[in-house]
Parts: sequence; C-alpha cells; structure tokens
Amino acid sequence: MSNKHLKRTQRDYSLAFKLQVVNDVEKGLLTWKQSQVKYGIQGRSTVLVWLRKHGTLDWTSKIPMKKKAPPKTYISELEKKIKRLEAEKEILNRAIDIADEMLHTEIRKKYLPLSQEASDKQGEGKENTQSEE
Repeated sequence: MSNKHLKRTQRDYSLAFKLQVVNDVEKGLLTWKQSQVKYGIQGRSTVLVWLRKHGTLDWTSKIPMKKKAPPKTYISELEKKIKRLEAEKEILNRAIDIADEMLHTEIRKKYLPLSQEASDKQGEGKENTQSEE
C-alpha cells in the first residue's frame, strides 16, 4: 500500500481486512486511532467495534459513562457545598475559640496564623494583638 491514505466505503471491509486491523492493534503496532487513519476507516468507532467483536483482548469499558448534569444543577450543587463548608468552618472556629477559653491557650495564634477571621468576630481584633507586640 502507498503512503497516501485511502478512504474506504463500508462494503470494502472484508473479514480478512477487519482481522488484519484488529491484529495490528492488539499486537501494539498501532493504536486504534492510528489504524483508522492508516487504513482510511471513516467511522470513529468502527475499529473499536471490530476489536470488541473479533479481538482476543477485553475491549469493553469497565467504568460506566457518567451522565453530565446540566450547568444549573451543577452550580446549585456547588453553592450547597459552599454553604455546608462555610458552616463547618464556622463550627470549627467556634470549637477553637471555646478550647482557647477553657484551656487558657492560644491555639489560633500559635497554629493557625491565617485564620484570624474567627478571632476578629469574637472581639479580638488585629488592633489588640498588634498593640501587645
């Protein structure tokens, strides 16, 4: 066969031709997409169908395809997740504040320097901590 790629019609695909393509792919000489280009096979899934039907390897997908949710649904799910995470953050910040009060420690100051937001809400503003330093 010449270097030029031939475009074939469906009736050109004999069983011997299909088996040759399947053989090339299963031996690792070509990927299924490369064989499609090399042999001029127009259908996007034609080679995969042949691999499933005539091949010796298991070409079936083990992972079911996920159905994409519409963008509005996806956005509303993300908004719910944000609200839940903000609520969890608030609970954790309150727990740190309570632990600091009960145990007379400064957990937030020692271990969470970037989380001043919760301390500021409790009245321990940045002005107080800066004036103490």
